[in-house]
Amino acid sequence: MKTCISTYSFSGVTYNGKMTYPEVLEKTKALGCSGVEFVVNDTAPDGSDLAEFWLKLAEQAKKLELEVPIYTTGANFFQKDPEKEVERVKKHVDLAAACGIKLMRHDVMASFYEGYEGPKTFAAVLPVVAPAIREVAEYAASKGVMTCSENHGRIVQDSERMLAVFAAVNHPNYRYLCDIGNFGGVDEDCAIAVSKLLPLIEHVHVKDAFWRSGMLPNPGRGWNKTRAGNYRRATIFGQGDAPTYQCVRTILESGYKGYFSLEFEGIEDTLLAIEISMENLHRMLKELGA
Repeated sequence: MKTCISTYSFSGVTYNGKMTYPEVLEKTKALGCSGVEFVVNDTAPDGSDLAEFWLKLAEQAKKLELEVPIYTTGANFFQKDPEKEVERVKKHVDLAAACGIKLMRHDVMASFYEGYEGPKTFAAVLPVVAPAIREVAEYAASKGVMTCSENHGRIVQDSERMLAVFAAVNHPNYRYLCDIGNFGGVDEDCAIAVSKLLPLIEHVHVKDAFWRSGMLPNPGRGWNKTRAGNYRRATIFGQGDAPTYQCVRTILESGYKGYFSLEFEGIEDTLLAIEISMENLHRMLKELGA
């Protein structure tokens, strides 16, 4: 059983200073995890030197006997100068390698860039982003780091679009981070979507959400609209409407041996939600024989 928690899950207590990142690692260890996922922006959380901050945290993880299976960062290759973004992402590859992390997730894109006047379709995006992703994957291979992207960002979130990206990039060093809950954001059945991408999975995010029909009134604070106008609210893993058990079982049955990483982003109390989520995840994996 290999479980970890994304540092992003602790945002509710790190952004306001209630917990430091070293304390996040200690809490992750205390919850029975064997790893921690680093989520890295372009600036350090405490305003210090970016590399120094994460190298120090990687050293602490080692002392706690916590593996860091993946380094996660953002990217948006659909812009006027994608090469500039490629060079920025390569710097994150360098930092991941320096930290001894062998897998790095980057986004594909977040939105259409300002001033873009062409057809706002996935077909317009693919020829631009694929070469950029391939260049980063090629560079990362030379550093001993594998790259991956997840079903994230609305425009590149559906299973068929993800498959099209991997076919277009066509590089052995580029794989898939499977977020079992994100497909709901584009109104796709999560269990069916996950099954389509099984051969490409290198890392898994476990996430859950409540769902309400778009025929109902807006449920209010904390809820977001899906692409088709339904409503979703992230919640404690194992307590929402996403087919979490089915997805985890399908992934395990495919022969997956990697990490299941909690990515909590609900409105519940952060620490309580993480504790319950990990209890549910560990119980689920035990029941499934992992």
